[in-house]
Amino acid sequence: MTQKNEMAQDRTDWAEDRTVLANERTFAGWMRTGMACVALALGLRAVFDSFEPTWLPKVIASIFILVAVFVFWAARRQACRTVERLNEHEAEAQPTAVMTVLSLTLSGAALATGGVLWWL
Repeated sequence: MTQKNEMAQDRTDWAEDRTVLANERTFAGWMRTGMACVALALGLRAVFDSFEPTWLPKVIASIFILVAVFVFWAARRQACRTVERLNEHEAEAQPTAVMTVLSLTLSGAALATGGVLWWL
């Protein structure tokens, strides 16, 4: 391989590594979006606590909880698909098992939060 081809291959490898890291940043961004949905659910419930009928703020908050769970799993699905398509060179991709555990944990916490909102 000529030096020119080697340099081109290095640039391609580095670009793929940047994409691996961008995928992780995107996954983290979607996790934050899901957590914002949970925070919004809590905020809506707190602001409309004395609203009548009492079930209406709970339903609206529950919708945001369900959206959060959807966001967690959609982000996991897309991030795992991207990791499978890419080759790592210098950068190490987050294992897909970590993304699954994060999505599972945050989904469980969101659903538990929704349960507490209905219990209160």
